Amino acid sequence: MTTFPPGMTPLLTVSELNRRVRELIEGEFDMLWIAGELSNVKLASSGHWYFSLKDADAAVDCAMFKGRAQFLEFRPADGIKVEARARVTLYEPRGKYQLVVEEVRQAGLGALHEAFEKLKAKLGAEGLFDAGRKRALPGFPRAIGLVTSPAAAALRDILTTLARRAPMIPVILYPAPVQGEGAGAKIAAAIALANTRREVDVLVVGRGGGSLEDLWAFNEEVVARAIAASEIPVVSGVGHETDFSIADFVADLRAPTPTAAAAAASPDREALLEGVAALKRRLARDLRRVVETQTQRLDALARRLLTPAERVARQRESVALLARRLRQAADNALELRRVRVEAKRVALSHLDPTQVLARGYSIVRDADGTIRRTSAGLATGAPLAITFSKGSAGAKVTDVQE
Repeated sequence: MTTFPPGMTPLLTVSELNRRVRELIEGEFDMLWIAGELSNVKLASSGHWYFSLKDADAAVDCAMFKGRAQFLEFRPADGIKVEARARVTLYEPRGKYQLVVEEVRQAGLGALHEAFEKLKAKLGAEGLFDAGRKRALPGFPRAIGLVTSPAAAALRDILTTLARRAPMIPVILYPAPVQGEGAGAKIAAAIALANTRREVDVLVVGRGGGSLEDLWAFNEEVVARAIAASEIPVVSGVGHETDFSIADFVADLRAPTPTAAAAAASPDREALLEGVAALKRRLARDLRRVVETQTQRLDALARRLLTPAERVARQRESVALLARRLRQAADNALELRRVRVEAKRVALSHLDPTQVLARGYSIVRDADGTIRRTSAGLATGAPLAITFSKGSAGAKVTDVQE
């Protein structure tokens, strides 16, 4: 900045002026929410949005840069009433006062968001979102119920998906409007009707995409409580993948789209057929293995099975073997007995008196035939009988010595 001696008026360049004004404006205002109507909406090739925000008496230029614009939930267009979260600034190159917008929502959505969060907190505190109360969907439902509008484009997508995946399962429609005044109560009534009639095993509740206001029926407490009270498992398929509703939190399963909800509620016929084919192949393989194993066992048993001639021949061989063993046993027993007899004969031979006599001994008997082992009691002249190893003789005692 150019400086001058004291007392002289300072001279500013345009750039310096604009910078000081920008600093003053940005220092004065915090981030603001501003309501107005869109006009002169333009999308630059850079991805930035430029538009004016106006009311009945004034307008202000706005810029929303690509980094923030990518999070827009709707496409800006002239005439749409919005609420913009922005900071006030000055575009220095042109000295142009403007708003740099960080977030844009359609007018009235702020109240809807607040109502959404309050109901979500209330029902969550009651335990309606607890994972423990979620029920598994039936694998093979006897019928599938749909709670949606007959005029909804989502119905066609759901029916197409069900026809492709499970054409064998009946589909029952419980019609209800999916937006507008009283839609929530009618959706709840349709859910209650399905539970009363007990015709289906699973319910798909939902609709296609739309704005938060379009989807609001599925954020009403009456719908949430009807889903929570349903004895039939409920799949919620509301809007697009990025859309979340109160119904999604209460349902037994949240699907990102109505088509995905139909897929979740139905078995896949092609997958089932492929599974059956795989089981058939496995069964055939197992049966073949059993047959082969049993055939081998049968062959082994057949090899062990003898004809009558073979059995007689084997019996003859067995009898001959037994005869040989018996003869051998008899011979062994006879030899053993012969050895024992010989041993006893030898033992007896040592006790044979004749053998003793043969060695020079003799046997002396008195007149009574009593063998005399000592001379005690013999009288002179007493007759004796003497037996030798060969022959015998009579004698008389001529002398006795004790």
